[in-house]
Amino acid sequence: MSEGLYSMEAKDYDKTLDLTKIKPYGDTMNDGKVQMSFTLPVPCGAEAVEAAKLLMKKMGLENPSVVYYKELTPGFTFFNCYGSCSHTVDYSTIYVPKVESTTMDMYETDKFIKENIGRKIVIVGASTGTDAHTVGIDAIMNMKGYAGHYGLERYEMIEAYNLGSQVPNEEFIAKGIELHADALLVSQTVTQKDVHIQNMTNFIELMEAEGLRDKMICCCGGARITHELAKEIGFDAGFGMNTYADDVASFVVQEMVKRGMK
Repeated sequence: MSEGLYSMEAKDYDKTLDLTKIKPYGDTMNDGKVQMSFTLPVPCGAEAVEAAKLLMKKMGLENPSVVYYKELTPGFTFFNCYGSCSHTVDYSTIYVPKVESTTMDMYETDKFIKENIGRKIVIVGASTGTDAHTVGIDAIMNMKGYAGHYGLERYEMIEAYNLGSQVPNEEFIAKGIELHADALLVSQTVTQKDVHIQNMTNFIELMEAEGLRDKMICCCGGARITHELAKEIGFDAGFGMNTYADDVASFVVQEMVKRGMK
């Protein structure tokens, strides 16, 4: 059931890094080596292995090799494969919109607020709509934070309110008004059928209808949220994977100063 890993055949690759023609890296520059896993809805056997190889060739992978395969359930076979990518990408032309702020830690942010705003700021967060997941908003809001980054509740100069999950947009906005929020944080984990886009769009439309859009900073976050998507919908910033309370707090306070919110 195994065919070994990489081909042992000696090959003379151009080992020069060219950012206009980057390829995957296995153990040699420009070897194009990739590992991939997938499941095919076919019975486990030699025909299944051949089908996996043919599929990889159609994906643009040279020398496809199935190193492991196993029946998951009758009629379905799982594969772990290797191959060499024949395609390249021009890295030098890539532009990705990013949140424009300088990330500060908790102590630096508290000092920044004292020196530039002069009062505690109020940030309200929730997983809104039908989203029942709180892991994202908890990582940002809760005192213990996540991965060594303290949450907003721990900041001396931030009053943080975590409203939890499945909070209707109307109730979320109303609570923001009641608490005199400077910023509202919308967390979205569920993205099936683009439900997160629908919910976030509804949130922005409600904010605009209430005449509040320019009075509060609006941020959204989640594993599939990008800054570009957030801006397209109408948010001030979007925070995706590998972002923490430090990033969110830093953007909010710097944006408040930029807007003259005191």
